[in-house]
Amino acid sequence: MVDDVAARVESMGGLAKGLRIIELFGSDRPRLTLSEAAEATGITPASARRCLLTLEALGYLTHDGKFFRPTPRLARLGAPYDSASPLPMLAQPFLEAVRDDTGESASLAVLDGDDMLFVARAESARIVSLGGRVGGRLPTTGSATGRVLLASLPDDELERRLVLAHPAASTEHTLVTIDDIRRRVLQARAEDAAITSEELEIGVNTMAVPVRDSRGRVHAAMSLAVLVSRASVETMRDTFLPILRRESARLGEML
Repeated sequence: MVDDVAARVESMGGLAKGLRIIELFGSDRPRLTLSEAAEATGITPASARRCLLTLEALGYLTHDGKFFRPTPRLARLGAPYDSASPLPMLAQPFLEAVRDDTGESASLAVLDGDDMLFVARAESARIVSLGGRVGGRLPTTGSATGRVLLASLPDDELERRLVLAHPAASTEHTLVTIDDIRRRVLQARAEDAAITSEELEIGVNTMAVPVRDSRGRVHAAMSLAVLVSRASVETMRDTFLPILRRESARLGEML
């Protein structure tokens, strides 16, 4: 009996380690070495190796002798959320309305742990499409979407997250000090919107607004990412912001 319990505990521990490794993959980390996986998760290289090789054997990863990369099968792990949660399905027509009225791709993201997770998207017909893909993750501190989501949190939870944050510069315009980020988050709370200019990527502006239900609770953030050459911050604020607010309010009425 004791051996059975120990085996179950060991199995669950292995599952937890495997899931931690899966969560490492994203648009900012499309491949991993064994040592990177071990260091990022804090598990031993031997345990990381067992997890990575198990995921490869199950068809979730490929391995070229150095790097592990996710396969399309890994996307199936997110399918239950898409089918079980009404939010992505409800959001789709409103994201499409934003796309149609602005000519830009629109996205929806939620808080997931210390990151933001893109859960729905309406693609524009442009050759160059910007913004987060469904299933992609970004840190909350360096984007308009993340700051809108942080702004929705109680002050104590916001401070906890800021204290634990380790912002890294994506461009020369990225805010990396906690005081600067806090000011932008509080500005997003006051204005009910956030805009960044070339903080995530040179030549790209981003804008986001919260999606609130009838009780005022924020469930997600609706956003646009636009090339600077197509729209300045002023144009986004004057022309695109009213459209985002209109469609986020319509979505909020459905929640």
